[in-house]
Amino acid sequence: MARWEIKNVRIAGVAAAVPRNVVYTTDFDFFTLEEAEVFNNTVGIKQRHIAPEDVCASDLCFAAAEQLLADLKWERESVDVLIFESVTGDYKTPPTSCLLQDRLGFSEDCFSMDIPMGCCGCMYAITTGGNLLSSGNAKRALLLVGDTALRMGSMKDKSRVPLFGDCGTAMALEYNPTASDIVVDFHTYGKGYEALMTPHGGFRRPITKESFEYEDFGNGIVRAPLHTLINGMNVFSFAISKPPRSIETFMADYRIDRERDVDYFLIHQANKMIVDRIVKKLKLPLEKVPYNLEEFGNLGGASIPSLMVTRLRKQLMTEEKSLLMSSFGLGLTWGTMWLRTQPMVVSELVIL
Repeated sequence: MARWEIKNVRIAGVAAAVPRNVVYTTDFDFFTLEEAEVFNNTVGIKQRHIAPEDVCASDLCFAAAEQLLADLKWERESVDVLIFESVTGDYKTPPTSCLLQDRLGFSEDCFSMDIPMGCCGCMYAITTGGNLLSSGNAKRALLLVGDTALRMGSMKDKSRVPLFGDCGTAMALEYNPTASDIVVDFHTYGKGYEALMTPHGGFRRPITKESFEYEDFGNGIVRAPLHTLINGMNVFSFAISKPPRSIETFMADYRIDRERDVDYFLIHQANKMIVDRIVKKLKLPLEKVPYNLEEFGNLGGASIPSLMVTRLRKQLMTEEKSLLMSSFGLGLTWGTMWLRTQPMVVSELVIL
């Protein structure tokens, strides 16, 4: 069973950065005004921040990291672990974490690695970084989670373009023997991988002339094999079934009472229909479920840290809080995490 109880690790701080450019649903030329209104009301994403072509996920994460390091007053030589989680790295090789180690001025003794896990990325990064710190051999970790997901798809794909926004986040972990355990549970359903994928561009299907040939699938879905696709119905069915069942089992196994033991449920902001359905299935108190997708869209792995920055900043800075996180996406993968935070540094949202 893929479960961990990570000891001696606390979240010291979190930050997020988004591009200045905002695109509203009504700006997309494949929507009529009536269709845009329906999309806003059902999917719930009214605007999203979109990076220009010369800005990468690493740039957004770098900006968030710079702000967080300044607010924490951490010396750069003190960071022992650097993790970059993204499916939009700078290059196929080398790992983008290595570039960021140099760019951030971290020591050559810093352990660096990339994790390309998409929407579950933040929880994968916390699990990996937390386990690396729990023994005390390493004391501080910086987790950089972000994507510029829009450019992975076709701008003619009505089923995908309006869903995503761009964001980079930074989360600081540190070794602390007084910290409460971070409990995490992960699952994988590889059989469903085709629901979220980029068919061409890897070594299984390298780029060829055919990779650039557009095909019209109807209903406003026009894309080429080099573009990322979403099988909407399969993803929806997956997201409203496996994650809520896992949350229910997780809370039962650890005897977590949704009213007494959880201050906030941080659910991956895929779209309003999915989050609403999970909330309804689990009978979660609405006041404990923050949303920010109406303003930022689906931010992939950056979704949960962005919620912390944009919706819970004051609470996390001043009080101890119990958070239950749920994310789901590429792979197909999904997971649940429960942790108790001490007052932490939460930087103001950085707008580039």
